[in-house]
Amino acid sequence: MSFDGIVGPTHNFAGLSPGNLASLESDGSVSNPRAAALQGIAKMRAVAALGVRQAVLPPQMRPSLEALHALGFSGSPEQAIAAAVAADARILRLVSSASAMWAANAATVAPASDTRDGRTHLVPANLRHMFHRSLEAHTTRDVLRAIFADESRFVVHEPLPGGEHFADEGAANHTRLWMPGGEAVHVFAWGREAFAAASTGRKPPARQTLEASRAVARLLELDPERTVFAEQHPDGIAAGAFHTDVVAVGNESFLMAHALAFADGDRVERELGARLGDGFRTVWVGEGELPIADAVRAYPFNSQIVSLPAAPPSRERRMVIVAPVESRDTPTARRFLERVVEAENPIDRIEYLDVRESMKNGGGPACLRQRVPLSEADIASLSGRVLFDGELDKGLTAWAERHYRDRLVPADLADPRLYREGMQALDELTGLLRLGSVYEFQR
Repeated sequence: MSFDGIVGPTHNFAGLSPGNLASLESDGSVSNPRAAALQGIAKMRAVAALGVRQAVLPPQMRPSLEALHALGFSGSPEQAIAAAVAADARILRLVSSASAMWAANAATVAPASDTRDGRTHLVPANLRHMFHRSLEAHTTRDVLRAIFADESRFVVHEPLPGGEHFADEGAANHTRLWMPGGEAVHVFAWGREAFAAASTGRKPPARQTLEASRAVARLLELDPERTVFAEQHPDGIAAGAFHTDVVAVGNESFLMAHALAFADGDRVERELGARLGDGFRTVWVGEGELPIADAVRAYPFNSQIVSLPAAPPSRERRMVIVAPVESRDTPTARRFLERVVEAENPIDRIEYLDVRESMKNGGGPACLRQRVPLSEADIASLSGRVLFDGELDKGLTAWAERHYRDRLVPADLADPRLYREGMQALDELTGLLRLGSVYEFQR
């Protein structure tokens, strides 16, 4: 099942993420929050039309009044916002980011079939590497606990504690692979060893630590024999692949990756092949066929690979790559994806979708979703009204058209009306989704 994040009302281009080339290139340009939200809803509609179960995660309240108060800007929302702007407008940019729209960073998940206690486990990402993203963790936890409230079936953990030693970026650095009828293997990608870096004084640009990945695997109650820890390629990170899902994507028995995804791709493939067995398929691409600059610009790997419902009488499960239109419009990326379709693997075709507003901030189709494998009984036990269907589609579309602005620049974040608009919009949304009081201003 795919849980997609809804874009927040303060969607803007503030250039807050070093290493994210699209975010930096878009810094200060005009965003369209309404179009961003509608593009995200259209993506959910398109994926649901493929036969994939779809659900939604609400945005977070921004600007974060809690963060402003913690930084010493007291008083009403209007007073705190004005004081922050007077002190340093960059602070308001940080507490106004709508980056929680990228649900791939929300958590790391292991389904009930993979865990020791037979429950689905979710570990919210602490996102400690960057201040504006670290603000998301506790609201994400509260939202997940509101949806996955049945403790007989689900466990929503606390985010990892601490600072840079246990910096966790969520499912953007995690892939679950499995063969039908067999056990799953969880791939945890990491960019740096925090203890080693601390001892040498190095400050690598990588976000995810090996220590965090190991801690998440423990919390998910996974069998160590079914886990693989793969170091991200430092050259890939330096080129803009700040998360592994920028250069690798997998689904069930299939993995496609760039040569600069992992520091030792041959070892990763050998380990996965040994654990998954016959039928595991991979497609790799090198710099000559797909330059890393084009991979980062067009995001062919930040696609969703989704499994279609099995078609009788063959019962063979085919897959579709849901890619951004930028991959279609970049010749090297398009030719690579076409080669993937032509190769001997489960991929049936490519569907190109317009998520340009997200792409301008460095997030493609895969960034916008969190995969949560659930049984039908698990789905029936979810709380709230988060399952995407025609009725919710209409409700969300009308809601976004009614509440979202169609133009926003970073300077507009100082408009005190924007906070009130967001508060009204999210209060109405929690009613639409029947989630109760998940935001601080509702308590």
